[in-house]
Order: sequence, then structure tokens, then C-alpha cells
Amino acid sequence: MGEVYRATDSVLSRTVAVKLLSDRYALQDEARARFRREATAAARLSSAPNVVTVFDVAEHRGRPLIVMEYLEGGSVHERLRDGRVPREQALTWLEQAAGALDRAHADGVVHRDVKPANLLLDRDGNVHVSDFGIASTTGDDTLTEPGTVLGTAGYLAPEQARGEPATPASDRYALGVVAFELLTGRRPFAGDTPTTEAFAHLHADVPSAVALDPTLPPRIDPVFRRALAKDPAERPASAQVLVAELRESLAGQEAPAPTLVIPDATQGRVVHRSRRMSADAFVAALATVLLVAGFVGAALVASGDDGQRPAAREPQSRGSTTSTPSTTTETTTQAATEVAEGLALHADGYALSQAGDYAAALPLLRAAVIALNGSGLIDEAYAAYNLAFARFATGRCDGVVALLDRSERIQGHRSEIDALRREWEARCAAEAQAVEGDDDEGPGKGRGKKKGQGRDD
Repeated sequence: MGEVYRATDSVLSRTVAVKLLSDRYALQDEARARFRREATAAARLSSAPNVVTVFDVAEHRGRPLIVMEYLEGGSVHERLRDGRVPREQALTWLEQAAGALDRAHADGVVHRDVKPANLLLDRDGNVHVSDFGIASTTGDDTLTEPGTVLGTAGYLAPEQARGEPATPASDRYALGVVAFELLTGRRPFAGDTPTTEAFAHLHADVPSAVALDPTLPPRIDPVFRRALAKDPAERPASAQVLVAELRESLAGQEAPAPTLVIPDATQGRVVHRSRRMSADAFVAALATVLLVAGFVGAALVASGDDGQRPAAREPQSRGSTTSTPSTTTETTTQAATEVAEGLALHADGYALSQAGDYAAALPLLRAAVIALNGSGLIDEAYAAYNLAFARFATGRCDGVVALLDRSERIQGHRSEIDALRREWEARCAAEAQAVEGDDDEGPGKGRGKKKGQGRDD
């Protein structure tokens, strides 16, 4: 609805920004009133941190103008156009914007058009909220007819999309959309047209941020579900509370969640392993184990002691002589049961790891590694990797490399394994010199420990 010029304040010798109402709106009473309201709303907040300061309001040849501080850092929108920003930078911007919005709400001002383009940056990279052009203020009559939608579709709260009055909760919703975009690289309800995007704000479920960026912790999704709740009453009580919840969900995250990617050779793509094994997948895996074990048992019975190379066997109990089909079947069933238990333990331990509770995940993952040892299933590799990750995430250096070696022997080279090795070397190289073995799981393990260290987990 206007143009913005960089200008010089000749009295104070400073650079300023001058926002001039365009010719086509200058003759419209409603547009002039809205323009004056922007100046009034911004002037009420000029003393607040992280709000664009208004210096003066005047007219030039019948066109209203606002003189504001000049911010030379561009906008958050321009930064996003250049690519993703570091998370700490994103959180800082969100905190600054949240403080400005909460101050505006305390003064009875609702912005109604919070978006990256209206978050301007100074030379030091600090956010200043700008463009209160469609703001509503306490005590002012609305300048729009009922049902009129004001705002930008990509950041529009559901109640605004329905043409209902905007409230502070509407600004918090829009800030939640900005946060989602900063942390995932895309808007939550991005669509082909503004209409489809506005419709999605009204009816679509909040998408998972973790699905868009698997390096985000799973606990961030509930934060976004609250921030983008359809019911304004379910959203955080303030913008600063929203950002505090985001920061808390990201706190202490030093590495991606312990998720392996599995190449799908048949489709030529990469898929992510799910948190738990489905019932069908579990039955299929168990059937495979039983089938393989059955073939092995049958081969042992068929071969007997026929002069071929003797097979290694477990020590027999007193009084026993040779193995029989019955005892072989019992051994096979027991092995299958152990594998089934290992799969279930791994699924539970993996779920705890995904939730960030690595300490609770450790004993489950350790038991899974023991139960799956020698099964040949890919879950044995996953369990070894996830246990290594959980140990490292809880500050442990011992045993991590051996578990990674074990995982790699089964499934081959993986970039996730290389990444964890590099992190281990950066943190644990000195400590590794004091370790003579590893105290990890499986037959033949557990002999080498650091001095004074007992069994763990």
C-alpha cells in the first residue's frame, strides 16, 4: 500500500526510512485511516525493544508518510531466501520478536501480520518488528467489514482465515509458523496457492517437524502442535513462553537422534527406520528366524557323526550323550524366543532414545544387543549402533567404537557410523588411551575395563 525510501534527516544528520502511502490509496479515507493507525500503533511501542521506532508522521503533496528508523540488515525473509540459518540464530530472532509482540499485546496492540518479511534486521543482526499497517488497537473501531481477511496466507491463524477478529493468540500462531519455517526450512502448510494454504491452516493437522528435518528432537513436535493449535485457547500463554518451550526442546541436543537410514536397493531410495517394528514386520522377522533355525537344526540332525568335520557344540550336561531332534527343536525355539525378545527390547529402547531419555534406553538396548547377538538380522546392527549412540549421549566413551565396529560388520558402511566415530574421536581420544578393552556385550566381551570400573547399565 506504499513505497519505502531511504532518506536523510537533515536536522539530525541521520539516515531514516520514509514510508509513503501510494497515490492510488492516498484518496481513500479507509486507507489513510489505516495508515494513520499504523503510525499510532508503532508510536505507542517506539520505546519498546525490538520494535521499529517511529520518528515522525507528516504529509507530502497530500500523501501521508511515516518517518522511521532505517535498518540496514535486510529482513529474516531475505535471510531465509539465502538458505537455512543456524538454530541458535533462529532462536535468538524468535526471542526478540516474541518480546516485541508480548509488549505490543500488553499495550493493546495486535499485529495481525507477523511474518519473516516484517522482521527487520539491524547491522548487528537483531530483529525489529515492523509494519503495523494492519494492526488492531484497543479502543479503535475495525476498519474492515466482518468476514474480511487481513494478513498473509502462509502465516494466517485459523480464526483470521475465517474472518474472525484477531487476538494476541493469533500473533502467537503466526510466530509459531515463523519458528517452524526457521527450524525446518519450510512453512508447515505450504501450498500451491494462498487459498489452499489458508484452507490447510483451518483444517489440516500440524505436520511433524522431525519428519521434515530428522536432526530435530522428537520432543519439538508437541511444542509446534500447541503453538499451531486450531483453538486459540490451547496455544501458549505468551510469545515468550512459546519460544522458551522451543529452546527447552532443543536444549542439550549435540547430535542427530539415533536413527539409521537403510538403503532400499529395490526402489533406489533411502528410507528411515520407524520407531517401532510393526506387527506384520515382527511376525515376518520371527518367521524368518524360525525358518533359518529349523534348516540349521535339520542339517545337524541329518549329518550326525558321519566322519565330517565336527561342529562346535555347547558343553553337554552330565549323563547326556548325543543331540536328538527333540533337543534340537527346543534349542531352536529358545533361540527364536530370544531373538523375538531382542526385537521388542530394541524397539522399546529405540523409542526412549528418540524421546531423548538415553539413560533409560541403555539397559534395554544392552539387553537387545545380547539377545540379538549372532542372529544375523539387520536389527542386530541397529541395536549395536543405537547402544553406542546412547552410551555416547550419556557421556560414556568406553565401548562405543567396538559397538560401531560390530554394527558396521553386519550392515556395511554407513555415514551415521562415520559421523559418530568422528564425534567419539573429538571427545574421547585421550580417554581411549586408558582403555585396554571394551566392556560390551556378547560372547567373549566384558574382559577389558578401565581401572576401577565395574559392569554398567
